[in-house]
Amino acid sequence: MEVQNSKIGIYTSHFSDYIKLVENEDLKTVLENQMKESSELFKSVPKEKLLYRYAENKWSIKEVIQHLIDTERIFSYRALAFSRGDINILPMMDENSYAKNSNADRREGNELIDEFTAVRKSTISLFNSFSPEQLKGVGKVSDYRMSSNAMGYTIAGHLAHHLNIIRERYLN
Repeated sequence: MEVQNSKIGIYTSHFSDYIKLVENEDLKTVLENQMKESSELFKSVPKEKLLYRYAENKWSIKEVIQHLIDTERIFSYRALAFSRGDINILPMMDENSYAKNSNADRREGNELIDEFTAVRKSTISLFNSFSPEQLKGVGKVSDYRMSSNAMGYTIAGHLAHHLNIIRERYLN
């Protein structure tokens, strides 16, 4: 189901839970603040806990960080495409396939944190470059429509969601 919000824009209800986590914040401010918050959280994880899984068939903390990197790249591309008026229907992503093939558990924790920070800096630059009209740009992913601005809020909400999971299920 499609949701229209005067502040956020157009989005699918599938992303409502993410957006609700950050909808009362200024998008650019939350993207900036999250970069520092997430980096501090990731760096606080003891090295021996980076491969921890809170249940069978769940991702390790390294895989969660890689998932955040991959998803932010894809969502940022979607926002870019929507802002530029791309009429192509963009594909869905299979997050479990991405995680399975990410090789995250073999990477160094600091390497993942540095990559996350680089991707977030790129996301911030991208959203800072958008005009108000570009933020209203709407595109299509699979069978739903979404605006560039809503994609930004989804990026921020998705990270907030996973930071909560890391705190509650991995570090608690």
